[in-house]
Amino acid sequence: MNSIDIRHIVFDIGRVLIHYDPHIPYARLIPDDAERNWFFTNVCTHDWNLEQDRGRAWEDAEALLIDAHPDRAEHIRAFRKHWHEMVSHAYVESVAILEALIADGRDVTMLTNFAADTFKEARKLYPFLDMPRGVTVSGEIGLIKPDLAIYEKHTRDFGLSPAHTLFIDDAPANVEGARLAGWNAVQFTDPEKLKADLAAHGIAL
Repeated sequence: MNSIDIRHIVFDIGRVLIHYDPHIPYARLIPDDAERNWFFTNVCTHDWNLEQDRGRAWEDAEALLIDAHPDRAEHIRAFRKHWHEMVSHAYVESVAILEALIADGRDVTMLTNFAADTFKEARKLYPFLDMPRGVTVSGEIGLIKPDLAIYEKHTRDFGLSPAHTLFIDDAPANVEGARLAGWNAVQFTDPEKLKADLAAHGIAL
């Protein structure tokens, strides 16, 4: 049993509470696997999308790629147009853990790399995102994980004590970023491991 007194629990959202996979709509739009993989490796890349999480407007993001790949304009615009298909479902068991922690009186907030406009859509699709005390959305503040500044801002904005904070994220780099900010942090892989990690930090469900 971990002897640290955890007073604050911070959840990531994508691939922790809700599924995210850009291949879902593109499997229809670009049926050939090799061509689709090339598209995500060379056109609508992870790094390109991350800049929308940092706050870049979709119009600017699309224009940048269309200038470089004019023959791919329709597929480039499809990324934002069909974004809602990429967040196809919630992880029911993870959401149940979130809800149980809140029902138990735990202080729960969220810290996410998310474009500002798509997060508004996500809130409509998944009302449980309004249950925690609050959320820091990267696209709204121009900072992204794992930059130290975003953890420090979340700490200040929500009055957290870093040494008494537990962060849950699927990405190892983001977990490490939280630890560099003085937080406790665990990597999410599945709900059962999360329950075990919570228990190891003295939080029984």
